[in-house]
Amino acid sequence: MTGRQRAAVEFVARSLERLGIIDAERFHPTADLAWPRIVTGFAIMSKQTADLAMVGIAVGTAGTAGLAFALAFWEIVTMIGLGLAGGTVSLVSQNYGGEETDRASLVVTQSILLATAIALPIVAVFLLFADSLIGLFGAQPASLEHGSTYLVFVAPAVLFELLNLIASRTYTGVGDTFTEMVARAGGAILNVVLSAILIFGFDLGVAGAAIGTTLSTGFVTVVLGWGMVGRSYGALGMEPSPVPVTRSGPWLEPTILRQVIEISAPEIGRKLAQGIVVFPLLWIAATFGPVVVTALEVGRRVRSVINSVNWGLSLASSSLVGQRLGSNEEDEAGAYGAAIIRLSVVCFTGLAALVVVFAEPIAGLFVGSEEVALAATFVAVGAISSIGFGIDGAAAGALLGAGDTRWPFVASLVGRYGFAVPAAALGLVTPLGVTALYLALLLETFVPGGINYWLFRSGRWKAVSRRYRPSADAD
Repeated sequence: MTGRQRAAVEFVARSLERLGIIDAERFHPTADLAWPRIVTGFAIMSKQTADLAMVGIAVGTAGTAGLAFALAFWEIVTMIGLGLAGGTVSLVSQNYGGEETDRASLVVTQSILLATAIALPIVAVFLLFADSLIGLFGAQPASLEHGSTYLVFVAPAVLFELLNLIASRTYTGVGDTFTEMVARAGGAILNVVLSAILIFGFDLGVAGAAIGTTLSTGFVTVVLGWGMVGRSYGALGMEPSPVPVTRSGPWLEPTILRQVIEISAPEIGRKLAQGIVVFPLLWIAATFGPVVVTALEVGRRVRSVINSVNWGLSLASSSLVGQRLGSNEEDEAGAYGAAIIRLSVVCFTGLAALVVVFAEPIAGLFVGSEEVALAATFVAVGAISSIGFGIDGAAAGALLGAGDTRWPFVASLVGRYGFAVPAAALGLVTPLGVTALYLALLLETFVPGGINYWLFRSGRWKAVSRRYRPSADAD
């Protein structure tokens, strides 16, 4: 970092401190962890967003609607991986912070075994039942064909994606977000290049997008896997994992495996609740036709790109809170969590305002002129709803760092299925129509965000964390 860059970072840190958002001494480690993860999140989220735009150009509305249906299932894969990886980062950060590196390595090994056991059946389902899965949305024949094609060709990437997420969260848990950033960003660039070549150069349409995703995801698996077994990256600036997976045993450690499952299961549930909600929303949108399906998906994809900030701040919250708890510094853990929540609100509000201003030209990247107005409205609403995602991610990240995952799971269920889905369903039985989908997007994020913020403020997560700290084994 140059002297000018350091001065700019210091100016930002002092400005945020004066505004009462986050102390400069906490901003620096937060930023060091967060910015590579934000780049990583942007790289991951932009892949499907770029595919949606390219398919829209090459195939049209039937292709984008089919891709929207297929991406709903891919999102389930990602959410399962994020939930499992959430348990990984919680235990890795606490054990690494407590200087129990061998135990942290065992956590990673158990997570890899679980990821493999979960991924293989999903691969089989995608390959064998693609038509039936896409048919659940009541898709029109052309969209059904495109969606099924995507699922078949992307199926091998399921295992790659889950392993990638375990590796990414392991690096985050030990405070290294640069290595995964380089690997993930390289994979995202490769994905866009391969998809463009296959979609436009070989005229493969949706199949080209799926093949590009599979190949690029496999590439990231190989790159991260190299460091996860402790091998050096040489002069690339990337570091091998300090908690590597080794051939020497034990491969199976029942106590740690039980802890991984205990923490991950509610987090998987929370993430699945976040992902599965798109199914009723897309089904409701499909009753209004493929144009509304496409517009909804454009809004969600733009929101997912904004949500890249959460990949950094939420994981920084988990890692820093977890490490402080592992060192038995509960007050400092609470101070970090509160500061990162405030920082998240500032970041998401600024990004949402920017996207709202430019909603129409952004929508124009995905759809034709006739559909721009509708898509732009979904983009603007999605951007505003991302503020709720910011609150939810930072607060839930702090709770996750403590190993407190059950109540955030309940919060996700309440917000998405107690509020968002019923709100969307109003569009089928009242004159609200498509407007009900706007309301659903807002409730989907702000309700869980509010509940998780209240859970963080209650402080009960500190007591929960005491069961998972390394010192607990001595009790």
